[in-house]
Amino acid sequence: MTWSPKQYLAFEDERTRPVRDLVGAIGGGDVGFALDLGCGPGNSTEVLSARFPRARIQGLDNSPEMIAAARERLPHVAFNLAAVQDWAFTHADGPAPEVILANAVLQWVPGHETLLPAIAGRLAARGALAIQMPDNLDQPSHVSMRETAADGPWRERLLEASAARTTLPGADWYYDLLRPLFARVDIWRTTYHHPLAGAGAIIEWVKGTGLRPFLDPLGPEERTAYLGAYRRRLESAYPAMADGTVLLPFPRLFILAER
Repeated sequence: MTWSPKQYLAFEDERTRPVRDLVGAIGGGDVGFALDLGCGPGNSTEVLSARFPRARIQGLDNSPEMIAAARERLPHVAFNLAAVQDWAFTHADGPAPEVILANAVLQWVPGHETLLPAIAGRLAARGALAIQMPDNLDQPSHVSMRETAADGPWRERLLEASAARTTLPGADWYYDLLRPLFARVDIWRTTYHHPLAGAGAIIEWVKGTGLRPFLDPLGPEERTAYLGAYRRRLESAYPAMADGTVLLPFPRLFILAER
């Protein structure tokens, strides 16, 4: 899948608000080293750096385009190209991070039953793991992606796209997984309601994230046809409010685990 920093940041304020909420909940104290795992174009790294201004900050992402955008945004921060799985399961020398932030990335990575303990194992002795994941696969925005994929000549080619993400386990599952590894585990779910300028704006939003696996395998004419069918579903699912805007509910799962 390809990532477009420009498309992702088209709704920067809305995308950054959850990570502000998450990072603001991390306990105080001196932090020497903080890591932004799956840093994207650096907007989350910027929040992390502001929260811990004296810390050495590092960002990791598996997209060269995102890393380039992050380096341009924050030239004083070290950004490196790496996949979450490779970093989590690789033994590395050097200091362990006292804070690991994983904002809107782990929903793309399978195997949380082994992945999260591996990430926790990379933390410093008194470290904090802060995770935020979109939990919206049951929302019309994403149900409509899969329905449109299943109802067209592209059906076979988009089977993999429909399976690119799976529904997240519940809060109790994550609590049971992480509680033996941490002194405190705090989990909450927040639904943000974003006012947008119609179905077209919803499409522009999801083009930067969840819609990418569905569009990447298609040629230009097929993309146009797919987006037309997808838009018709969105227009039915998201009726306009009195002022002409539509509200996009966006549920997100938050985890803050501290040793």
